[in-house]
Amino acid sequence: MASLPSIIINPSNLRPHQPLVVVQSSASQTCLPVLRRLIQPAKLPKQTLLFCYLYPPVSLIKSWPNASDESLKVFDYTERIPGYNVSHDSRDEILAAVGSAPLGPLNVIIDSVDTLASNLASDSQTYRFIRSLLNLVTSRSYPSILTLHLLACPLLAVLTQTSLSPTLTHIVAHPPALINHLAFSYFTPPPPAGSPEKFWSVFIPVSERAHESQSLVYGPGGTGTCFGGGVDTREFVVELIVRGAGAGGRKRGIERVIEGWRGDAPEDLQKLDSLKSIWAQKKPADDKPLDPTQNVSFNLNLTPSQEKSRAQVPLPYVHEGKPTTSASSTAGAILYDPDSADDIDDDDPDEDLDI
Repeated sequence: MASLPSIIINPSNLRPHQPLVVVQSSASQTCLPVLRRLIQPAKLPKQTLLFCYLYPPVSLIKSWPNASDESLKVFDYTERIPGYNVSHDSRDEILAAVGSAPLGPLNVIIDSVDTLASNLASDSQTYRFIRSLLNLVTSRSYPSILTLHLLACPLLAVLTQTSLSPTLTHIVAHPPALINHLAFSYFTPPPPAGSPEKFWSVFIPVSERAHESQSLVYGPGGTGTCFGGGVDTREFVVELIVRGAGAGGRKRGIERVIEGWRGDAPEDLQKLDSLKSIWAQKKPADDKPLDPTQNVSFNLNLTPSQEKSRAQVPLPYVHEGKPTTSASSTAGAILYDPDSADDIDDDDPDEDLDI
């Protein structure tokens, strides 16, 4: 499975190729640091097209607006607000820019899809546009990527369906407070401190309840910001979901891992200061079978002489443990021992009848 560092270094070099990347933020935790690294990965593609609807380019690109890199082209739509100024439909402009991009790997990034849907006032039109844009990206002769940044919205469910793309890389940001909450309130620490099966069975339904994460961050005792405060500044947890060919040639296999993020780069989950209380817990020793003879008010053990006497007691069944070796014995034979009440003489009980 592709790890978060490998995606950050060169997202277009994943195997199998992942043309669709969905980056999901929430009210309790932003995923902008990951988005910034996807915009400017360690190995830049031939060209990157960035379409900004929500955040201005200066908050997403380092050295903006003095960037001299010609491989990065930015379209700022943040000032085009329907109802407040003269706005026009930017979909044709986006499709034209992608269609006229030079040959080579291309990275197309939209920030954010939920804002685009709000501008169009139609989720269905937004979905059809994303589908057309993805078809344009996948039709290129070089491996290209469409990266969509969005908050949790009704479009998220349809954008992650296999009908749009059989393969998918889904990156979801979570606050560290959620992991600590699961570890201490539900007794389900993340792996390797706990069982992966148990952790995911609890983490998935709890993380989908956005109000619970928001109460942990903004409620009483919360950090109050999506980045956290104090030692956990700019630390958060990343849930990475990769759908595609898995091990052994499986098709449409889904693999899910949880990783850490600190500052502007991925970090080992066990090295995050905000989660150090989880790893500081002592791991319980291997459970041994309980001895029923311990901690009772009477003795349940046998002395050697008692064990010898018990071994000399004959078994209650006559034929127990004795193999049948006679020639007359066959499989399924019935062995019967008469008791005192049985009438086993050879007299015919019906001899007085004239039959």
